[in-house]
Formats: sequence, C-alpha cells, structure tokens
Amino acid sequence: MKTLAQALSVQSDAARAKVAAARRPGRYLVASALAGAYVGVGVVLMVATAGPFLAAGSPAERLVAGSVFAAALTLVVFAGAELATSAMLVLAQGVATRAVRARAAVGSLALCLAGNLAGSMVFAWLVVQAGVLRSNAAAGDMVASMLAAKQHESGGQLLARGILCNVLVCAAIWACGRLTSEAGKAIVLFWAVLAFIASGFEHVVANMTTFSLGLFSGEGWTTWPDFARNVLWVGLGNLVGGAIVVGLAYALVARPTPSPVTPPDRSHHPV
Repeated sequence: MKTLAQALSVQSDAARAKVAAARRPGRYLVASALAGAYVGVGVVLMVATAGPFLAAGSPAERLVAGSVFAAALTLVVFAGAELATSAMLVLAQGVATRAVRARAAVGSLALCLAGNLAGSMVFAWLVVQAGVLRSNAAAGDMVASMLAAKQHESGGQLLARGILCNVLVCAAIWACGRLTSEAGKAIVLFWAVLAFIASGFEHVVANMTTFSLGLFSGEGWTTWPDFARNVLWVGLGNLVGGAIVVGLAYALVARPTPSPVTPPDRSHHPV
C-alpha cells in the first residue's frame, strides 16, 4: 500500500492528466459521456433488481439497490472514464499541491459535468426507447417513487445528502489511489457505493439518469425545473464533500512534513 504522501502525488499527477485531457475537449467529452452512461447502467440495474423488493415492501430493497449499484463506479474506474464526482477530489488536490491552476481545474470539471450529463441523458433515452421500464413495471414504479421523494426534499437536505454521498465516493477513490491490488480496489468501491445508496445519499450524475428517465418516459414523473434544482443542490453538495471534506483534508494530512533543520555544530569553533 502506498503512503499518504505517495497517494497525494498520484492524485496530483491525475489532476495534471485531467487538465491536459480537457485541452482536447472532444475526447474529454466522450470520456465523460461514457462515465455518465456507466452510472446510468447502475441506476437501471438498481431499479430493475430492487424495484420488485420495493413493490413487495421488503426491507431488503435498499441493500439490494446498494449492492448492485456498485457496478457503476467499478465500470468507471476499471474501464476508464471521466466522472465529475471523483474529479472533484482529484482536481482539488491538484490545486492544493499546485500541480494545476484553479482556473484550469474549474474548466476541466465543468466540461466533465457537461459530458456526464450528455451521456446520462442519451443512455436514459435509449432505455426508455427500449421499453425497459414498461416491461418491468416495478422498475418504473421505483423510478417514479425516487423522483417523488427527491422533489419533496428541501435544498438543505439535498445539499447535505450530496456532501455525505461524495465523502464516501471520494474516500473510495482516495483509497484506490493507495492500493496496488485490483481486487482490493473493487472491494473498497463496492462497500463505499453500498453505504451511500443504502443510506439514501445523493449523487449528481446518478440523478441525471434518474431524472432523464422520468422526463423521457412521458409519464409526468418530473419536470425540467425539478431536474435543474436537484442537479444544482446535489452538485454543490458533492463538490463540498469531494473537494473539501476529503480532497483538501487529505491534501493537508498527506503533505510531507519538512525535516527539521539541524543547527551547525560549533563545538570545535572558538567563541
């Protein structure tokens, strides 16, 4: 396992790579769109498998949902894609270590969010066209239930849930930067995702797919203003949780401590 200082160096290098990749916006948008689609896979898998448990009133619903949603972040990390919520950690640490400039980091994150949104919406549109929510009524009912709950949460609740979510996601990404075992990384990702889904926390990119499913379904489950409101508050919460609570905290904790300066030995010099 890498030391904290070594892990911070890894994330600083990753921040440089993200900023450099964003200078080719076409490629970066495609990589970000793939991440949006991969998270969408997790959302659809979650409602398809946990929906019947919800319909039956089973208390295992959240456990099932959290267990299968781990596929999303696992695909992002191992297939290789640009996810905004993990970029919040990486870019913040890159700025803190002066590996990248703040302006470049903000531009890279904004481009990543745009790509995530595009990928999420295209994936959701394809799911609706495929009739997945019609063929699995419990899945459709779960999407409707999730959207109804999100629309009744206050801005403060969404912000707090967004912070808590990305603390877990970014703690997992930070841990992955320390680990050298691929199996170990997969295990950490699984437990972090299980924790945030089962606890009811909010992930901005996952919500992009959930709201898009509601909009494209034609069932009137949500509206564009509700979509924008959720993305704003949850996105801000994710930013605080990922960039500040985890990112800057570990940038401080992991920064190498300078060695104390030893005063010169004057014992053999005349006074």
